[in-house]
Amino acid sequence: MREEGTALYKIYVTAAPEDGKANEAVIKLLAKNLGVAKSSLTIMRGHTSRDKVIKIER
Repeated sequence: MREEGTALYKIYVTAAPEDGKANEAVIKLLAKNLGVAKSSLTIMRGHTSRDKVIKIER
């Protein structure tokens, strides 16, 4: 169940899941498509998991 004011996105990246490369690719892709700075996105949960919770500060 999602909290009100949240969104669910399914994202696929081709970056390897090593040394944080896949996480960086996810942040870059989200920032570009949402029109926000990469620094406004923070991975809250799931640094080493396929499922992630990302906080967006505007």
